[in-house]
Amino acid sequence: MVKIIKANSTHSNLIAELGKQTFFESHGHSASKKDIEDYISKTYRKELIIKEFENDNVHYHLIYCDDVIAGFSKIILNTTNKNIKDSVITKLDRIYLLETFHGKKLGVELFNFNVKLSKANKQNGIWLAVWVENKKAIQFYKKMGFKIVGAFDFKISETHTNPNHIMYLEY
Repeated sequence: MVKIIKANSTHSNLIAELGKQTFFESHGHSASKKDIEDYISKTYRKELIIKEFENDNVHYHLIYCDDVIAGFSKIILNTTNKNIKDSVITKLDRIYLLETFHGKKLGVELFNFNVKLSKANKQNGIWLAVWVENKKAIQFYKKMGFKIVGAFDFKISETHTNPNHIMYLEY
């Protein structure tokens, strides 16, 4: 059974741990081990995540499969992007599943849940940045109707960036 719940600040430590593991699983080979470890330790900190819950536009959700945590998502409502003319749009900032849950269609469920939430908040579309070498994710997003609309250099460290596509799904 799949269950998606709205996260709150009490879930901050769980989100931080999931973020560390899932980012390492999906991007761990994209830069040096030190750069990845430094990025993870700076980005996925409980204190930073707790602070994000103060912003009403930030929505974290947790997905469970048979009562076992499988991953999480983060969207930010009303977040513009220079590659997209519309300003009433949502950023899909994170959607991560633990590797052991890949292939179980949980990503589709979590994605569809976030699109419904975005639409319910009267947003006109949803956008994201995805690493150009993450072919599996790019294929998934294209299948869901996204189009590549721009490029972005994702900063891992002071000396390393990863090229990303900006992808957009208009409702």
